[in-house]
Amino acid sequence: MVPEEAVQIVSGKSNMGKRYTAEFKRDAIALVRSSPHRNVTEIARELGVSLEGLRGWVKQDRTDRGDGAPGALTTAEKEELQRLRRENREQQQTIEILKKAALDSTGQSNSAG
Repeated sequence: MVPEEAVQIVSGKSNMGKRYTAEFKRDAIALVRSSPHRNVTEIARELGVSLEGLRGWVKQDRTDRGDGAPGALTTAEKEELQRLRRENREQQQTIEILKKAALDSTGQSNSAG
């Protein structure tokens, strides 16, 4: 079973879920990789995690190691994409604020077109 310190209960908008520590995920992945003759379903049940979750962790680990599906993003690439999207969103908000400020100060639009 999962030790209490390896799980954090998180609430979402419409569902409850569990968030496992990075250490627990690494250990679970290592168990799967070191047990080629064991069924992933059996390991998931033994650990008390969902089969889909464990499969996802293993799949992401393969991608991070360079053995994933073509075009699959590594964890680092996913984190960078998330960061860039957040920055883009913030910059778009800044642009909108500046446009409104320019319009308010001049009384007219500064956009061409």
